[in-house]
Amino acid sequence: MRVLSTYDAQHLRDTGALDDLTRFAAHLCDAPIALVTLLEEEYQHFIARSGMAGDGTPRDISFCTHAVMGREPMIVPDTHEDLRFVANPLVTGEPHVRFYAGAPLLASDGRALGTLCILDTRPRDGLTPLQHEGLVVLAAAAMARLDDRRAAREQGLVAARSRRALEESDLRFRTLADTMPQMVWSTRPDGYHDYYNARWYEFTGTPVGSTDGEGWNDMFHRDDQDRAWTVWRHCLATGDPYQIEYRLRHFDGTYRWVLGRALPIRDDKGAITRWFGTCTDIHEQKLALEEREIISQELSHRIKNIFAVIAGLVQFAARARPEFRPAADDLRQRIMALGRAHDFVRPHSVASRPSGQQDSLTGLLGQIFEPYHLRDRSRVTISGDDMLIDDRSATPLALLFHELATNATKYGALAREDGHVRLTIEAGEQHVALCWCEEGGPTVAEPGGERMGFGSQLVELSAVRQLGGTVARDWKPEGLRVTVTIPRAAFSRR
Repeated sequence: MRVLSTYDAQHLRDTGALDDLTRFAAHLCDAPIALVTLLEEEYQHFIARSGMAGDGTPRDISFCTHAVMGREPMIVPDTHEDLRFVANPLVTGEPHVRFYAGAPLLASDGRALGTLCILDTRPRDGLTPLQHEGLVVLAAAAMARLDDRRAAREQGLVAARSRRALEESDLRFRTLADTMPQMVWSTRPDGYHDYYNARWYEFTGTPVGSTDGEGWNDMFHRDDQDRAWTVWRHCLATGDPYQIEYRLRHFDGTYRWVLGRALPIRDDKGAITRWFGTCTDIHEQKLALEEREIISQELSHRIKNIFAVIAGLVQFAARARPEFRPAADDLRQRIMALGRAHDFVRPHSVASRPSGQQDSLTGLLGQIFEPYHLRDRSRVTISGDDMLIDDRSATPLALLFHELATNATKYGALAREDGHVRLTIEAGEQHVALCWCEEGGPTVAEPGGERMGFGSQLVELSAVRQLGGTVARDWKPEGLRVTVTIPRAAFSRR
C-alpha cells in the first residue's frame, strides 16, 4: 500500500488539521492517547496525535495494520491477553499500551488508509455505545478532512472544500454533543460562550442563547461566582486546562453540584482557537461523600473513646495493685501514643484535625515526640525525606518510635536534660532507612542475655512483623544507634 502520492502525510502533520479531532476523541473516550494514522508499505505515519510523541512507527509493529483489515472498529481490551500483541514493543515498552480501539479511515473507493484510534495504559472492558459511535463519526470526519485536503491541492478548490468539511464536521460535532449525557459548551479564544448542547438547556431550563457571552456565570450559586470567574480568567490567560466544582442552578430552582472541565484547542502555531468544555452532574456523589465523612468522624470518635476507656481501666487497675503501677504507666502511655496516631490520620472532628499534613510521616512523628520536648527546645529533631503514610502504617510507626523515645527517656539520651536525638529519614527507590541516633546521654552498653525485653519485642513486632522491615542496633558508648529499614510500599497504599 502506498498513500503518500495522494495523501501528503507530512503536510497534514505540519498543519495540525486533525489535532482537534484527536483531542476530542481522547476526551470522549477518556483515554491518554489518540492518533490519526496513515499506513504505507513499511511505515505508519501519525498525522495527528494527542498525548504521544513521535511521527510514527514501523508498520510491522502497528496495531492499525490489523485494524484496517475490517470495516468496523477493532477493540483490544487487554493486550496482555492477545497473542497478536503481547510481545509487541509498544506493549512491552513505551507507551506500554494495554487497551486499543481503532476505527478505519475508509476512502471513497473502499480502501482503508489508516485509522483514528485511542490507546490506554490500562486494560478496559471496551467502549460505551456512545464512545463506539463517536469513534466511527470522528474517523469519518478525519477521512473527510483528508479527502478535502487532497482534492483542494489537486483541483484548486480549497475554499469550497474546506467550507463543506467544516459544515459537515460542525454538524457531526453538534449531533454527537447533543447525544452525550453531559452538558457540553464551547467558547471563542477570549472566553465568549457561543455554544451549548441540548443537555445544558435541559438542565438549566434557560431559553436558547440566554446564557451566551457572560450570562453563564449568573447560573452559578452566588457563593461560587467569584471563585469560578477567578479560575476561568486564569485559564484564559495561561491556557491551562479548566477544572472546578461549583453549584449550578437546576431548572427546578435548586442548586446542584457539577464538575466543570475544559480544554483549549490550538492551531499549528500554538494559538488557542477555541475552548471545549463539559459540565457533569456530581450532586449525588458529593452528598454521598459528605455522608461518608460524617460516618467516618463518628467512628473515629468512638475509636478514640475506646483508647481513653482502656487507658482509664489500666490506670484504675494500677490503683488497686500498686506493684503493677510502673508497668501500667508504660502500658497507658503506649495506648495514648496509639490514640494520638489514630487521631492524626483519622481526626474525629474539625477541631481535632492536625495542623500539619495528615498523610505526612514527619507530621506523625512530631505528634509522637511532642511530650518529650522541653519548653525552650526540641529534644528530638527530624531531618531528611518525608513520606506519605496512611492509617495502616500509622499505628506500628507510632508504637515503634514511642518505644524508642520511652527507652531513651529511661536509659538513654533523653534521660539527661542536655541529651538529644537525631532522626534521619532517607528514602530509596525500594526501601526507606530511618536512623535513630542518641547523643549526650549516659554511656550505654549492649544489654546482656539472649532474651529481648518487652520494649525491644514491641520494636521488632512493629518494624518487622507489621511493616516487613529490619532493625539493626549499634550500642556505641556515646549513644545508641538504631537503623530501621522498611519497604516503601508499607507506608501507604497509594
